[in-house]
Amino acid sequence: MIGIKNLNFTYQKSKKHAIKGIDFTIEKGEVFGFLGPNGAGKTTTQRLIIGLLTGYMGQIHILGKERSSWNKNFFEYIGVAFDFANLYIKLTAKENLELISSYYKNNTANIDMLLNQVGLLENKDQEVESFSKGMKMRLNFIRSIMHDPEIMFFDEPTSGLDPVNAKIIKDTILDMKNKGKTIFLTTHNMTVAEQLCDRVAFINEGEISAIDSPQNLMIEHGKAFVDITYEDKVGVKSQTFPLGNTGENNELLNLIKTKKILTVHSQEATLEDVFIKFTGRSLI
Repeated sequence: MIGIKNLNFTYQKSKKHAIKGIDFTIEKGEVFGFLGPNGAGKTTTQRLIIGLLTGYMGQIHILGKERSSWNKNFFEYIGVAFDFANLYIKLTAKENLELISSYYKNNTANIDMLLNQVGLLENKDQEVESFSKGMKMRLNFIRSIMHDPEIMFFDEPTSGLDPVNAKIIKDTILDMKNKGKTIFLTTHNMTVAEQLCDRVAFINEGEISAIDSPQNLMIEHGKAFVDITYEDKVGVKSQTFPLGNTGENNELLNLIKTKKILTVHSQEATLEDVFIKFTGRSLI
């Protein structure tokens, strides 16, 4: 669905070489996470693919066609929701969706159904300027999917949402994936990336340092140890053992046979640990 090859981009005004020869592909029905610290090149890459920035070097193939060869019809096939709500604040929620629906040739989904899907049906006649950030984010989300696009670009889709509404958005993304839609996701929320992404790419200073599934990255960069907490005569104790050849470790086997085991934890890395390793920066 998306093929990027040797993509380079330099901002002419600042002469900043923002994207430095990156390569990746995204398959149909895949949720692809694009992760990196602020200023790493995430937004620039996304804007190049969407077409908000031009003048790149390299290749951007979307739906089998070079990005620079597409006309305005391209926007019938994509949906975009940035981390700020792009809405008409003087219009009501329903008026926003009715207006945006008129922009597309494709038939759009039933507006009441969309609003109900994200818990905004009772607010449909309320002006958007009175909405909370979370309400705006939910409306912005359904605005981006109402024309049933093939590829969706989401930037921090759960930002500002409580756990209940965040789950609604995540479940909707997974439902779209199951219907064969392709999702390009940027986020600083590593839990969201773990839950949603089939693969993630880490970008830092315009270069991609790793691409793989979250699970593979966490296994590869975790510690090969297992922590066992158990009850002893003097109280609760913990002991750490190498994870390899555990079936031949007599001390470990004897502990399991003779003690009351309370917890067993392998020391895999979190996706945040991997993020910090590849970017050199924390999420805070």
